[in-house]
Amino acid sequence: MSPSSPPRSNAKWLALALLATAQFVVVLDASIVNVALPSIGKDLDFAPDDLSWVVNSYTLVFGGFLLLGGRLADLLGRRRMFIAGLILFSVASLAGGLAQSEMWLIIARAVQGLGAALVSPAALSIVTTTFAEGSERNTALGVWGAVAGSGGAAGVLLGGMLTEWAGWEWVLFVNVPIGLAAALLAPRLLGESRDTDSVRHFDAGGAVTVTAGLALGVYTLVDANNAGWTSTQTLGLGAVSLALLAAFTAIERRSPSPLVPFSIFRLRSLRGSDIVGLLIGMSLFSMFFFISLYLQQVLHYSALKAGFAYLPLALSIIVSAGVASQLVTKVGFKPTLIAGLLFIAAGLLWFSRVSPGGSYLGDVLFPSLLAAIGLGLSFVSVTIGAVTGTKPQEAGLASGLINTAQQVGGALGLAILSAIATSRTDGFGGGLRPSANALTEGFQTAFLVGACFALTGALLAAVLISSRDSREQVEAARGGEPTPLPHPA
Repeated sequence: MSPSSPPRSNAKWLALALLATAQFVVVLDASIVNVALPSIGKDLDFAPDDLSWVVNSYTLVFGGFLLLGGRLADLLGRRRMFIAGLILFSVASLAGGLAQSEMWLIIARAVQGLGAALVSPAALSIVTTTFAEGSERNTALGVWGAVAGSGGAAGVLLGGMLTEWAGWEWVLFVNVPIGLAAALLAPRLLGESRDTDSVRHFDAGGAVTVTAGLALGVYTLVDANNAGWTSTQTLGLGAVSLALLAAFTAIERRSPSPLVPFSIFRLRSLRGSDIVGLLIGMSLFSMFFFISLYLQQVLHYSALKAGFAYLPLALSIIVSAGVASQLVTKVGFKPTLIAGLLFIAAGLLWFSRVSPGGSYLGDVLFPSLLAAIGLGLSFVSVTIGAVTGTKPQEAGLASGLINTAQQVGGALGLAILSAIATSRTDGFGGGLRPSANALTEGFQTAFLVGACFALTGALLAAVLISSRDSREQVEAARGGEPTPLPHPA
């Protein structure tokens, strides 16, 4: 290491700061454009039905390529894929900010999603391989959870500020200097690592089928409300998606070097955490969506004011994630995860009582604080559970699996709850311009079903996740020795 390199004792934490910053930007970009959509639609002459694809194109490619991105990180090098993803993400962000047409912007957002799918699992796997299982990793994942968990809320705030003060282009331009700076710092702060035990054979059949199956599945979900849940498009594409995933399973069982070695699912806590991660995504992603609609459509907040309304939520997530990193060290990730899901359920149950003549203080602030506590506790603990017991060479795969579960869960939950909310609103006298009463009825029902998702997650966490793994993780936290950071290569 060169003389100008940071001291050895600080190197890990500088690396974590870099990785967490990159993840923050990736999560941020899923929500930062939401507030800017009206301005984007006006400037680029978007058809109203096409405007949602500014968000969906990013989500679609991000969710579809996460599993492939995680395995590529294991096989080709985690630092290498992290840097490649950052550069691709930054270039696509620049192209998106310069967009002159709707197709240009949608394609740029899709490429952003591809870059994010390379960055996110690579970054989490570097955290996993850099920090020893136990208190050190718990602290690192507490920081990771605080940054990643608050990204969605911060995206709404920053999106409102940038759109109001600088123009919608800056919700994309802001990524460029951050992404490129992170890519330049990565060789100095991060060591290279990959799976040296496996033959570097690329499972093309598995990669194509799982990526196509996941991407098509996410597309089917995000477009189901427009196309109709029983339409030929939804049923047909859903069937094709399931067929592709079935083909992927068959290919993996026969492949000498599979993209996803199914032996990893023998780890009970990993398997259970991925299932619970799906339900966390189903309950939380839609919560942000409906809070934004309630603030703007019922309480008549401006985009900027709605963004600032998220500030207590974002700060509470950061604090609760820090608390979670200490709790998992003392009581284990399983009790912490169950407690987090119960907090989320309580927050969503409170949200289900929003009223047409409500207020920010009574209807939004306090339930959002409950949900924020739950998000911090559950996000950190489910991530720890999802990587507990994995071998270093499986870090990228494990990271890709939990990221994929949460993204697919988010798409599924938003599709289901949007359909439920719309149906309830229409049944209560909605129309082209539904009243505040009709809208609120829809939001109440959506929040109530979201609370059921969280309660189901708490029940499954109690049943599916190993208590022994959780206890052993506590013992490792009390007596484990940290793993040294690899020298940058």
